[in-house]
Amino acid sequence: MKNILIVDDEDSIRQSLEGILEDEGFRSCFAESGEECLSLIQTEDPDLVLLDIWMSGIDGLKTLKKIKQIRPHQLVIMMSGHGSIETAVKATRLGAFDFIEKPLSLEKVLLSIQNAMKIGQLVAENKALKEKIGHDYQMIGNSMAIDDLKQQIKMAAPSSGWVLITGENGTGKELVARAIHQQSTREEKPFIEVNCAAIPEELIESELFGHEKGAFTGATSARKGKFDQANGGTLFLDEIGDMSLKTQAKILRILQEHKFDRVGGNRTIEVDVRVIAATNKNLQEEIKAGEFREDLFFRLNVLPFQVPALRKRKDDIPRLCKHFLSYFCGKESREIKTISEEALNTLMSYDWPGNVRELKNLIERLVIMTPGKVINLSDLPLGINQRNQNGEPKNIETQDLPDSYREAKEMFEKQFLIKKLIKNNWNVSKTAEEIGLERSNLHRKIKGYQIEPT
Repeated sequence: MKNILIVDDEDSIRQSLEGILEDEGFRSCFAESGEECLSLIQTEDPDLVLLDIWMSGIDGLKTLKKIKQIRPHQLVIMMSGHGSIETAVKATRLGAFDFIEKPLSLEKVLLSIQNAMKIGQLVAENKALKEKIGHDYQMIGNSMAIDDLKQQIKMAAPSSGWVLITGENGTGKELVARAIHQQSTREEKPFIEVNCAAIPEELIESELFGHEKGAFTGATSARKGKFDQANGGTLFLDEIGDMSLKTQAKILRILQEHKFDRVGGNRTIEVDVRVIAATNKNLQEEIKAGEFREDLFFRLNVLPFQVPALRKRKDDIPRLCKHFLSYFCGKESREIKTISEEALNTLMSYDWPGNVRELKNLIERLVIMTPGKVINLSDLPLGINQRNQNGEPKNIETQDLPDSYREAKEMFEKQFLIKKLIKNNWNVSKTAEEIGLERSNLHRKIKGYQIEPT
């Protein structure tokens, strides 16, 4: 039952409204002054407030202002027997949903309440949807790499600086972009995403900037582009490294001038958009190859973010597995499954070339295809479950391990470096970048371990 707080210093008004609302299935509570109203707002949690303007003590407008400071989304309908257009406009600007003149009309009161309740329901649904989206896109993990990334987001998000996110496919660049938007001053405004790699070259300008009617064959009506749709909010340009040089030039102009022309149009449109770009490419290498504009790179790279690969944050794998198990078991209406310790250790020893996306897809498959409540080592795909008869990973030699921790660590590090160097055809610079080590530091380790190309 919806709860309505009636605030009026006239007892007759309170009683008549109580009778009307009770007949319509509402529950009522009462306040005789603005001060009492502000107190009841905290304890009664009303769905709607019917607030008189002319009262002793704090008047209705001052009470409305304080209500909005305490509860910004509180629905309030103002009532007054001395109403004027100026008062109604002021109440609306302060956040009132509606303004009703006295003597009160039964039909007008009920219509206004019904309309307000519909808005309240939409606000509640929107809030719930945002919370669900926020949960679906939350960044899972507490490894040092992820904690550092979260801290950087917290510092950069409230600013207006443009952002460039780099990282391998599947690392979660979109999650970083959404986190920046959600923690920014543009949170209530649109977050519009564009996958630049998925749009054909001949359509990308129309997609980004929109077009006028008749601009090209098939343009039967005018259409807003992504920059228009994101006005006031954030535009996420994913895989910007796949954008043509021609489109890059237009993007640069928008970033510099905050305005653009639609395809086939001659009217300049101004926008206020924060651009977040992302790519899995090395844009500096693309600049050298003539595939990416250097001026656009420097314009975007105001706030650079590097999303770590999953192999560099393996401590997060247990938490990610638990999160994805809960998510997919709920989605598929399955009983919550768990992963055995042996299977989890195997998942943690795998390099995950597809990163978090690969792990997420695997957990979804295991939720659907594993009949039991526990996911065991035998349930894992052969590509991941590669163990010998002794239960040890096949990519680790079965030689006797040294007695000391230091020697064991050095043995593993040497094998790890050899494996990565072979993978990268003994390219030291590329290997250093892949494993997150300074090139000079890697050279020292190669020399110290006496590693030579095979």
